[in-house]
Amino acid sequence: MNFREIHAKTLLAHVKQPDTWFGLRYNMNLYRGCSHRCIYCDSRSECYQIEDFDGEILVKVNALELLREELARKRVKGVIGLGSMNDPLMPLPPRYDLTPRILDIIAEFGFPVHIITKSDRVLRVIDTLAEISRVYASVSFTVTTADDALAAQVEPFAPRPSARFAAMRALAERGIQTGVTLMPVLPFIEDTPENLAAIVAQAAASGARYVLPSMGLTLRDRQRAHFYRELDRHFPGLRAKYERIYGARYSCESPRAAELYRHLDALCQRHGLATRLPLYPLQAPRQPTLF
Repeated sequence: MNFREIHAKTLLAHVKQPDTWFGLRYNMNLYRGCSHRCIYCDSRSECYQIEDFDGEILVKVNALELLREELARKRVKGVIGLGSMNDPLMPLPPRYDLTPRILDIIAEFGFPVHIITKSDRVLRVIDTLAEISRVYASVSFTVTTADDALAAQVEPFAPRPSARFAAMRALAERGIQTGVTLMPVLPFIEDTPENLAAIVAQAAASGARYVLPSMGLTLRDRQRAHFYRELDRHFPGLRAKYERIYGARYSCESPRAAELYRHLDALCQRHGLATRLPLYPLQAPRQPTLF
């Protein structure tokens, strides 16, 4: 994996309101590219203009300075999201491992945070997250399968689901809100009642408070081409089924989606899990002072 330093002009992006999924007001990506190499990742799409998504990570080396400047100007303390285009907790050389220091700044300014990750490296920042959680912190672990062997095929360089559930348990024991983003669910690979049942049971046993599902995946241009190459390699014959059913469609929902949503709702009710994220309450803008 190669690393290239870049300087960003801005760091925090405003999220269109209302964000009913994660309750974000601001979104932040410290990197471009990711080391997990999940076969389904939408961030490979041409619209994001990342030429070598799997081989090079671009690091916003001025992120710490930018964040401090931008937070000082914010009048609304809304949730800051990390993890929309890459994993903010992937393994990196120490000089490029920005997330722990970014979270220190967020804690200093008293902002709430939501993190999406596949990494048990979140335990390295558990003390900072516990401090942020006095305001609001939620960590959502993406889990698309409870089977470590299957995960090794579809998420080859990410920590295995068993490691994610162990990290989830440690966060829950510290009182930090945590749960599962069950997305994407790959049609004809992961869209089975048995897979959902295993994920929900392990999430509940690990202290999760919620499971957020999406029964399918999205496919477009460069991402679709990569995904189909990986299907040919790991699941021979399945590509033709995708092409026949979905064609060039962007949204590729499981044919069993309605059944699976009902099944998931029943599982979550049985285990006492929400299917919506408990959100940070909206805040009114701070009034500027005259002096």
